[in-house]
Amino acid sequence: MSIFDEIVDRTVVAGEKWGRYQSQDVIPMWVADTDFKAPKAIINALHVRVEHGVFGYTGVDKKTNQAVVDFIQRHYNWQIKSEWIVWLPGVVSGMNITCKAIKCQDVITTTPIYPHFIKAPQHANQNVIQVPIIEKLNRWTIDFDEFEKAITPTCKLFMFCNPHNPGGTVFTKDELEKLSQICIKYDLVICSDEIHADLILNKEAKHIPIASLNDKIAKRSITLLAPSKTFNIAGLQSSYAVIPDVNLRKNFRRTLGNLTSQINLLAISATHTAYTLCDDWLYELRYYLKENLNLVQEFVLNEPKLKLLNQDATYLAWIDVSALNLKNPYEYFLSYGVGLSGGDGFGDKKFVRLNFGTTKMLLKEGLKRFKIAIDSL
Repeated sequence: MSIFDEIVDRTVVAGEKWGRYQSQDVIPMWVADTDFKAPKAIINALHVRVEHGVFGYTGVDKKTNQAVVDFIQRHYNWQIKSEWIVWLPGVVSGMNITCKAIKCQDVITTTPIYPHFIKAPQHANQNVIQVPIIEKLNRWTIDFDEFEKAITPTCKLFMFCNPHNPGGTVFTKDELEKLSQICIKYDLVICSDEIHADLILNKEAKHIPIASLNDKIAKRSITLLAPSKTFNIAGLQSSYAVIPDVNLRKNFRRTLGNLTSQINLLAISATHTAYTLCDDWLYELRYYLKENLNLVQEFVLNEPKLKLLNQDATYLAWIDVSALNLKNPYEYFLSYGVGLSGGDGFGDKKFVRLNFGTTKMLLKEGLKRFKIAIDSL
């Protein structure tokens, strides 16, 4: 039995995922957090910090910065410097700060996409150029010709997501280099959300931070990372931007100003512990999530009216339900006790996003309800 098979009653504490359907017979499979306890080492570190009893203003210490540097080197072979790190309470904050810092009329991104890729530029009064991702060799990728054609003279920022949410693609080195060449050609800053980088489920895939390709790309990159999705500590609000270029970093910090708070002292303890003591836990998590993905893929293969492309990473399955001809897929499946994410929020209402970051027992029950809903049409 895996440690990830433990059922944790999340209804007894406040929380978005399970709180949405409080007192309803609904299995929440929507917002991107898992139903797993954080690693024991993190829980122990938090106990120690709480027992200290003093919770004054606390900044990120050198050992935590070094833990980030070492973790990124160990897992992605990217040698960063601690001074490149700018701490944030969340990746969404990083997106919004970036859009305010890079003053331009147009921002380009690919769709469907995590909703804040659209919202962040809009908050900065920027127009969002949306280039649809395409299906190629049974995976989601970018139409590079269409992407280049869509760039306007007033576009100076590319909002990138790798691994892709919701598509699950880990972009190859060749794909990243093509994107990089386009960004250099048109003088685009790249804001790369890589929050799911630790959750690679395909052994053939390898996460490559786009900023690690070469110095030219590093100088125009803002990479957003966090331990939150990986170690299920999103509620602690720990995230950071890695910005190698000193001028780009100064602009980002200046824009950041006092718009957001620093990460809190418990987040600092959790982050340091996650990045120094929890690699083995992470490897076990990946194995468990891969097994869960296999269950979802097998389920879809047995349902002719569903479609799911190959997936490299994340615990989020982007399922095409267009053949079911549902007016509102989210509401329909909810009526059968499955709380999915509606595809319309990501830019395509013909899809649903299913979070399989839960115990096998709950996942199997959710898929059982999914099937009952389909068979009832």
